[in-house]
Amino acid sequence: MKIAVAGTGYVGLVTGVCLAEHKHEVTCVDVDEKKIEKMQQGISPIYEKGLPELMKKNMDRLTFTTDYKNAYADAEVIFIGVGTPEKVDGSANLKYVYTVAKQIAESVERDCVVVVKSTVPIGTNDKIENYIREHLIHPVEIDCVSNPEFLSQGTAVRDTLHAARIIIGAENEKAGEVLMKVYENFEAPKILTNRRSAEMIKYASNDFLALKISYVNEIANFCETVGADIEDVARGMGMDERIGNKFLKAGIGYGGSCFPKDTKALHWLGNYYDKEFKTIKAAIEVNDNQKLKLIKKARQYYSSLEGLTVAVLGLTFKPGTNDLREAPSIINVGILLDDGAIVKAYDPVAEIEFDKLYPGKIKYCESPEQALEEADLCMIFTEWEEIKNLAPQAFCNKMKKPVILDGRNCFQIKELEKLPLIYDSIGRRTVRNI
Repeated sequence: MKIAVAGTGYVGLVTGVCLAEHKHEVTCVDVDEKKIEKMQQGISPIYEKGLPELMKKNMDRLTFTTDYKNAYADAEVIFIGVGTPEKVDGSANLKYVYTVAKQIAESVERDCVVVVKSTVPIGTNDKIENYIREHLIHPVEIDCVSNPEFLSQGTAVRDTLHAARIIIGAENEKAGEVLMKVYENFEAPKILTNRRSAEMIKYASNDFLALKISYVNEIANFCETVGADIEDVARGMGMDERIGNKFLKAGIGYGGSCFPKDTKALHWLGNYYDKEFKTIKAAIEVNDNQKLKLIKKARQYYSSLEGLTVAVLGLTFKPGTNDLREAPSIINVGILLDDGAIVKAYDPVAEIEFDKLYPGKIKYCESPEQALEEADLCMIFTEWEEIKNLAPQAFCNKMKKPVILDGRNCFQIKELEKLPLIYDSIGRRTVRNI
């Protein structure tokens, strides 16, 4: 089929490339000319495992352009995959979605199905369909379908090509059949429902996972108080098939482009309808507090951070991506700098983007070992393999004073308990040998 995709971020680009992999003719549209030029050369503008290879493989079926009018004019299906960032009040900002809707209304010259891939509040598809129909230039038929994405950064290609499920929210049979045809070669269960249910499935899924993370982090914090081990607790919980073992890894909270904004958006929407989501509110509060866990721990070991050299290992919100959105490292590094600490940081992919946040204030290192040299304190924010594979002895050999605060439980207690160091992690006993 002839498909256009609006937006070339994580959702739009991965969607477009994976549709091309399944033999569709795909035109990806973006307003950023520099991004388009890169992609025309087969260069991915985002760090995502497997994406560059898949782009190059399917370049004969991929077109990248800023010319939305030609892209939308004769497309059979148009996917909207632009961002829906949160507003100051926590609600979803839909300006980019409506911008694309206006462009579609002005450009389409044939009957087509508009697919909202972006995460949007319940009822948005209804509004977008009405908006496009009201602003159509040409006498064509437009149907809007909700088709939420469920990809994770770092595994986005795999999550799209081998999806756990494909949700199609349509109000008429014809539009639903078009999407079924788009996905006919995708080996995944397909659920056909109405648009509002599809929109709700996305929020309900993401917010449940966020709640699960916040819950295990609260349990981890209590484990520290009573002397239990969160890894044993989580293992025991996960063996119950009703609970499952995923999203039970304790740490310093969730970040990224989905969980933070989607929890806030649904909480805002609930309040708008006078239906407060108390569980979601609690998840947000727990996560906000958890992000500061390492700073609180640091102040147990040092009365002042001024003048201390701090090794920061990992900057992104998770390994496998260069995305810094809502990463715990951001607020913690800011506090360190405000308190007068000297920050040395290592991350395999995030240096350029992080330096935009704190230009010239951080020394970036080429390896974890280099970051540890002469450090008074080490804080681990991301469980990159390069960090997890550090020899524990390196903390003792490189650091001035080996005080390690591990926000991702990268190391086993047994590996460190015989070394002359302090190792303080999340929900586990602390090693205090200095």
